[in-house]
Amino acid sequence: MEYRVNIPDGLDVQGLFGNYDANIRTVEKATGTEINLRDSELTIRGRDPELAGRMIARLIEALKVDPNLDAQRLNYIIEMEAGGKDFEERPAARDIICYTHTGRPLRPKTQAQREYVDNIRNTDMVFGIGPAGTGKTYLACAMAISAYKNKEIERIILTRPAVEAGERLGFLPGDMQEKVDPYLRPLYDALYDVLGIEAAAKLREKGVIEVVPLAYMRGRTLDNAFIILDEAQNTTREQMKMFLTRMGFNSKVVVTGDITQIDLPSGVMSGLRQAQTVLRNVEGIEFNYFTEVDVVRHELVKRIIRAYEAFDSSSRSSKSGKPSGNRMNVRHRPHSERTE
Repeated sequence: MEYRVNIPDGLDVQGLFGNYDANIRTVEKATGTEINLRDSELTIRGRDPELAGRMIARLIEALKVDPNLDAQRLNYIIEMEAGGKDFEERPAARDIICYTHTGRPLRPKTQAQREYVDNIRNTDMVFGIGPAGTGKTYLACAMAISAYKNKEIERIILTRPAVEAGERLGFLPGDMQEKVDPYLRPLYDALYDVLGIEAAAKLREKGVIEVVPLAYMRGRTLDNAFIILDEAQNTTREQMKMFLTRMGFNSKVVVTGDITQIDLPSGVMSGLRQAQTVLRNVEGIEFNYFTEVDVVRHELVKRIIRAYEAFDSSSRSSKSGKPSGNRMNVRHRPHSERTE
């Protein structure tokens, strides 16, 4: 089989092919094809030349929107096209949330991340559910800082349950804050990356930013605040209800978690898992789902997530005696089913 793609006049062919033809080689590997350039036409032969042609067409459109085609963006486009999933190419400047203290622009990198950020802008309560590395917490922190800088809210509250990830740490030295700080470190990391250590510390001293364990939230009513609950899969149903009812006037709440990494004792219902059912049809609440396609860490992270999903799916099927499926816990819902 053979498929041909014309390269538009004026397109940066080097940008399309990449250094040492790395981009085209990635497409070839993903589709089992061989791609050759003659004049301004690509000839594609092999296992699935039509799919390879569609991928290249997508890459050409992406280069028209933004000429910077890095490995992460390349792999995302290829994976989305291979899965037959629709996504929108938008100018990078249009999606900028804010800038870090070093001047680096922060923006969503995948379609699911864009929908998540759009929902945070337009909705008072948003759930972001999916595997590690998909930017759920980081983007929520960036949105919180942007809202504060734009004077939309007066303070930022970051919280997470102090649950040990399969370990028993025993006695921890220091005062109460020093004891809980290790559990809150990922939230500090996001703040420091966006604001810088000194600026974040000053805002904490002023009380503008609070980083507290979930247990400290009971009894509070939070007005004019941006409130983020991280690692929500490790809340109990009672903790989740308690947290969600802290919301006051002119506030936003973002809840993030990964229901495939629950560290609660056996038999304890996860508050995040239950909230998906209880709150599914409540007006004013949006649920956003991420998959391994949205991972923006090292490419190996995607492969690790897929390997564990395949193993878990196979194990469940062996126990039930049923044929194995693809993914059971985390999935991209169809467009018509997603709340956008």
